[in-house]
Amino acid sequence: MTDLRELRAGLRAAVRGEVDFGTTARALTTMDASNYRRVPLGVVAPQDADDVVAALSVCRTYGVPVVPRGGGTSIAGQATGTGVVLDFTRHMNRLLSLDPQTRTAVVQPGLVLDRLQEAAAPHGLRFGPDPSTHSRCTLGGMIGNNSCGSHSVAWGTTADSVRHLSVVTPRGERLLLGRAWAGAPAGLRELAEGELARLRTGFPELPRRISGYALDALLPEKGADVARSFCGSEGTLGVLTEAVVRLVEAPRARALAVLAYADETGAAEAAAGLLEYGPLTVEGMAADLVPSAADLPRGGAWLFVETGGETEGEARARAETIVRAADVVDALVVTDPARQRTLWRIREDASGTATRMPDGTEAWPGWEDCAVPPARLGAYLRDFRGLLAEHGLRGAPYGHFGDGCIHVRIDFDLLTGPGVARFRRFSEELAGLVVAHGGSLSGEHGDGQARAELLPRMYGPDMVALFERVKGVWDPDDLLNPGMLVRPAPLDANLRFSVLPREPVDVAFGYPSDGGDFSAAVRRCVGVAKCRTTSVSGPAVMCPSFRATGEEEHSTRGRARLLHEMLAGELVTDGWRSTEVRDALDLCLSCKGCRSDCPVGVDMATYKAEFLHHHYAGRRRPAAHYAMGWLPVWLGWVARTRSAGVVNALASVGPLARVAKRLGGIAGEREIPRVAGRTFTRWWQGRRTVVPSGDGDGAGAGSGAGDLVVLWPDTFTEHLSPSVGQAAVRVLEAAGLRVALPPTLRLAGRPVGDGRSRSAARLLTARRGRVCCGLTYLSTGQLDRARAVLRRTLDLMEPVLATDVPVVVLEPSCAAALRTDAPELLHDDPRAARLAARVRTFAETLEQYAPHWTPPALNRPATGQTHCHQHAVLGEGSDRRLREAAGLTGELSGGCCGLAGNFGFERGHYEVSAACAEEQLLPAVREAPENAVVLADGFSCRTQLEQLAGVRGRHLAEVLAQALG
Repeated sequence: MTDLRELRAGLRAAVRGEVDFGTTARALTTMDASNYRRVPLGVVAPQDADDVVAALSVCRTYGVPVVPRGGGTSIAGQATGTGVVLDFTRHMNRLLSLDPQTRTAVVQPGLVLDRLQEAAAPHGLRFGPDPSTHSRCTLGGMIGNNSCGSHSVAWGTTADSVRHLSVVTPRGERLLLGRAWAGAPAGLRELAEGELARLRTGFPELPRRISGYALDALLPEKGADVARSFCGSEGTLGVLTEAVVRLVEAPRARALAVLAYADETGAAEAAAGLLEYGPLTVEGMAADLVPSAADLPRGGAWLFVETGGETEGEARARAETIVRAADVVDALVVTDPARQRTLWRIREDASGTATRMPDGTEAWPGWEDCAVPPARLGAYLRDFRGLLAEHGLRGAPYGHFGDGCIHVRIDFDLLTGPGVARFRRFSEELAGLVVAHGGSLSGEHGDGQARAELLPRMYGPDMVALFERVKGVWDPDDLLNPGMLVRPAPLDANLRFSVLPREPVDVAFGYPSDGGDFSAAVRRCVGVAKCRTTSVSGPAVMCPSFRATGEEEHSTRGRARLLHEMLAGELVTDGWRSTEVRDALDLCLSCKGCRSDCPVGVDMATYKAEFLHHHYAGRRRPAAHYAMGWLPVWLGWVARTRSAGVVNALASVGPLARVAKRLGGIAGEREIPRVAGRTFTRWWQGRRTVVPSGDGDGAGAGSGAGDLVVLWPDTFTEHLSPSVGQAAVRVLEAAGLRVALPPTLRLAGRPVGDGRSRSAARLLTARRGRVCCGLTYLSTGQLDRARAVLRRTLDLMEPVLATDVPVVVLEPSCAAALRTDAPELLHDDPRAARLAARVRTFAETLEQYAPHWTPPALNRPATGQTHCHQHAVLGEGSDRRLREAAGLTGELSGGCCGLAGNFGFERGHYEVSAACAEEQLLPAVREAPENAVVLADGFSCRTQLEQLAGVRGRHLAEVLAQALG
């Protein structure tokens, strides 16, 4: 048995990079994007090739296996292991050089593909292969798996783009692999030359044959290319430390032809016939993977066919030629780059979207990327669908139709013995079906544990025996990634689901999309790692803390992995009390970006609230949870005692402010926001225009002859930004709407408006109280308190819930809490769902209830950032249309402001908070024209702008109200 202390000490003495045998590092690498889980002993982040040699030497001494790992997006289990994981993403992640003349680049294995593409683009070049994970997959992982991507019909696989590879063998020998046997380890040439007949006849000819070792690349007529034969070896032969890769010329212009067919079989049968027109891509997907709102031509399945040219007209002409040649139901040609990106995003997100069937049933990889000759794809898909039906399974195929490669997630039951047995039977039969069609078990992602056991069905026992002999030449000690490709582990062993609880965990939230099962919610994360994207464009938000820190621990996937291990109880052993999980969640901003941007809808903000609820149950919480979690209480006390002036004066005294911040767990770098001298509700009472309410607490209907709306006095508007509420009232009334405020309202008088509303002409207060969405309690995990506050709010709102009156919420985070968190937390109270259905944003209210109102013309550029909760939960379509109607031009940036409610105020969060703001928000404001309107609907966003940039952001309601004159 390995002495872990000696192994760890040996590695730390020999390696200059990080050596981490801690629980968190191990938990983060137990899984990749597959169905498999293996717990490593530790993780090493080598700084250079010398570190790789040293780590291999120590591990060989102790007989500990080694697994090279890049972005961890492998789908067959090959990026997991039980020994030491080499993480190349931390240090060995650079582009060393790029030569436009020779069209080559020298890269380290941990370099993310998009970084190479960004460097090549100014020279009119690109790396040909482009998997859908291009924003986070690494070149080392692509070489290890011989990755392909959507452009392989034009530019081939990764192996087609490799010139030379610098490799360290398991025994520490450094080799430079190339053609003409360059760098071949001793014995490889003799072995291959003794098996020439088998190498010439034993490999099927098809563009996406990835399974097994590419030994046919060693044939003399193929240049005896050792580097090419190394590609796709899945880290089992040697450790890549550097690569010289070939770049291709990128077309100056592109067009995208979207061809619609009645069904996927029709699309599959048509794909091969389009190759003669020289397309860059021929991608296919069916309706069951396409969002209902997607702007696609009518049909049941589509081919995305991209063409290139020197000009937009040339690219379009080529696309239109393909449309004319294709027998389609409908078609669309797109040349606008932004619209092309939107369409491609549908295809790229399919790897995550496919993990849920249309009815919400879970679906899994395992047979993710079989490939057959393109001309046989239609027949293969028919047989594949038949096999699914025989086994009572469902799946939604999509993928690289032009190369005959199909991706599919299947609704295997991998939680029970009978379900796992069916998984094995289906896998064995599907392997036979693929081989019968002349195909490859893997067409892109490698064999790993998912398919290696079945390689004898494809290649026969003699070829598999040859694979084992090759492995012996490279790795006689079986040190590298044992159990992959040769002498493989069974395909139904090490399943990641087997360690999870069999009974649902007792939790507070309802998890309606996961059947109330927290384990199922955590299982949503399949590891495609879109959250590890290091830069975002457009409105995307996820995952700001990862982009700020670069640490897997602070990505959505990393946190989900730790929660998975917490539920498993093998590695993280203290359950809800886990400090490892707590620390990983500490930098989660609860921005909810993952709820919309994650292809499988992981909602880490909810998981964080759930964890904090259990973690601190019966224990003292951090000071910030009391200072900011109970913010509505403290601000209410200030309002009742009319002591805002005193509070503001004390907060302006440096020593007193420092003491208050220290006691409240607030970051010393932060300024305490000023409390309004007069609350929004008191302003409302002072400007009454109709019959006052009986006890004077502010309820009642305002002026106007249109529909009645109830304006929600959220904590931030009420106490910190009453000007936002005042502006909203002015605009809503100018639009002809009648405004009322809670709390509890009872109906009196006659219906108003056009009769659609059952509201009354007047609303009178029935009893006193203050409504609250519970946001600050939710974000700090004080769920018992949040539940009590929300139930009281529902009691107060019952008269409104008996009508169809909309509830206008100005603060996006409060609107999101009411629309999603409240019904999920109070899943046993139908009133929460009724209130959620009433919630409208300011822009939605104007669009739906004052559709004929024309806003004042501002005719100015706008800058700022879409609120993260607006993006993730509420949607921004109405806001965009309202801005356009008012003549506010330009797009708001994505990302998160970084303040995110209490997050940016908490001690220890300031640097990350500021880094998030510097990613998109602050640059967008700095680069905006001088006359630009700075929009920030959220109080946190406005505060961040003021404190970090000295800029005053305004709610859209304030901008419109000012323009009314």
